[in-house]
Amino acid sequence: MIRLRIKNFGPIGPGLSENDGWIDFKRVTVFIGNQGSGKSTVAKLFSTLSWIEKALVRGDYEKKWFERKGRLKSQFLSYHRLENYLETSGRGGAEIEYEGDACGIRYAGGLLEIEAKDYSRYALPQVMYVPAERNFIAYVRSPRELKLSSESLKEFLTAFDEAKDSLRGSLKLPINDSEVEYDRLNDVLNLKGPGHRLRLTDASSGFQSFVPLYLVSLYLANRVQEGSGQSQQRMSAEETERFKKVAASILANESLTVEQVRTAISVLSARFTKKAFINIVEEPEQNLFPSSQWDILKSLLSFNSQGEHNRLVLTTHSPYIVNYLSLAIQGKHLQKRLIECQRQDLLPRLYEIVPERALLLAEEVAIYQCNERDGSIAALPRFEGIPSDRNLLNEGLRKGNALFDQLLELEEAI
Repeated sequence: MIRLRIKNFGPIGPGLSENDGWIDFKRVTVFIGNQGSGKSTVAKLFSTLSWIEKALVRGDYEKKWFERKGRLKSQFLSYHRLENYLETSGRGGAEIEYEGDACGIRYAGGLLEIEAKDYSRYALPQVMYVPAERNFIAYVRSPRELKLSSESLKEFLTAFDEAKDSLRGSLKLPINDSEVEYDRLNDVLNLKGPGHRLRLTDASSGFQSFVPLYLVSLYLANRVQEGSGQSQQRMSAEETERFKKVAASILANESLTVEQVRTAISVLSARFTKKAFINIVEEPEQNLFPSSQWDILKSLLSFNSQGEHNRLVLTTHSPYIVNYLSLAIQGKHLQKRLIECQRQDLLPRLYEIVPERALLLAEEVAIYQCNERDGSIAALPRFEGIPSDRNLLNEGLRKGNALFDQLLELEEAI
């Protein structure tokens, strides 16, 4: 179980009150709450610490290098612009604890400590943070010419370029009966649908948000699945340089036999082979109609199901996302009942409602509410495994209905 405990960090105050403060990151983990409540803060911090764990296992740097004073703030938290969150006015010092499969990381009193564990069961992940600003990439005709100040947005743009380059012919999209194709000559994505064909830059804001998220998630999920356990898995430019450097030192070691060199290179290759996909998505519902929100959620859940070590982390303002997750959980429960009752003939009808790869076990999902008033976090209650509809998002819908009722009462009083 991967888990995270946070106190006095940016908008996060006391953090989670239950479970001794530990936020469990399950197969699917969701954060809901008002703007400024800390949803993205938790997701970005999880992304940062997951990357540190991966870099440590891969041998990019020694443990002491990470633990040098000020390095967490200046070199890692700055990636997601969290460097100023360590000093929170009116509260005590920041406290951060991360328990991963390969190491434990603790920050307190300005010092970072790392405790290495057994790496044998660690699945090296491809960590991708999908920022809410992703539609900016699709809107601008030449995003490469822009001076982007966000490091996470730059990394997403790199993955987006690779995803575009991997396209062969038209790709069917799960919304609006549309397809996307890549014009390499002009470096343009085109959308095709019933009676229309246009550039992505000229499409609706919903498509400009949806297409980059969908393409990058599909590309990385497939790359991890296809390359898992294979030394030829594609690496980033930075990973390639590190691989070459270590490989060159192995080949230059004249004391090693040919067999030892082969073994060393094989071990090195395994260190750079991704075996999991950690997809961290801000606001998957961005600019999308409710039915399209269900379509992107089904896609993300399907990509997540491709590997046993994959994880999906979402931040959302949409009540539909939480309700659709409940649908996926209830669908899994129904699938189990149909099999137990030997009614497999009804499974196709179930999968028409919820695709098989989008079904979720209740214990695979965790939903947390972040409170902007005091910086607290609370796990969303469950009823027979289904997330409670008594949550901040549904309360917003109820408030709108209540206000409308008040207007009707006022009208009746005339």
